[in-house]
Amino acid sequence: ELKAVAKRDGLTISNIFREEKSAKSPGRTVFNEMLDQVQAGQAEGILCWKLDRLARNPVDGGRISWMLQQAVLQHIQTYERDYWPSDNVLLMNVEFGIANQFILDLSANTKRGLRSRAKDGWLPGLAPIGYLNNRHKDEAKAPIYVDSERFAVMKKLWGVLLEKRCSIRDIAQIAFDMGLRTPRGKRLH
Repeated sequence: ELKAVAKRDGLTISNIFREEKSAKSPGRTVFNEMLDQVQAGQAEGILCWKLDRLARNPVDGGRISWMLQQAVLQHIQTYERDYWPSDNVLLMNVEFGIANQFILDLSANTKRGLRSRAKDGWLPGLAPIGYLNNRHKDEAKAPIYVDSERFAVMKKLWGVLLEKRCSIRDIAQIAFDMGLRTPRGKRLH
């Protein structure tokens, strides 16, 4: 969709960056490479889906704001709006602040939810092999319930482990030989 925006607005794309790390913390290699190219004059602006895709932390947000204020960065184009050096950067900084607060709240709420599950006696996170998470909130099932395909095999595997006192590598091979796979069909390691 951003390529269509570039075509519509007559923008030349000099490079496409795909950042896979979260913008919640500074130090993203791809992000820094992009800003370094702008700093070196290899590009004049940034085209991104939304401003919060660039920064959700005050360090990166501050770097972008400063580069825009100094006109090193000439233009930021999002799907919704444009940001220019002559603009009042207050709105952009508010948007970066909202994105940062979202991450802080998400972290606090996630930790609270995990603590609550642990307090109720449930394993926070993915159920171990041999059990399944009740992802669809089926009221007939517990939050973590027995996996009918893998539980019996895991029970046998624990028996082998206790009887033979195998290495992890050996028990992984025995599990593979018994046909045990992850719920996605992958080999256990």
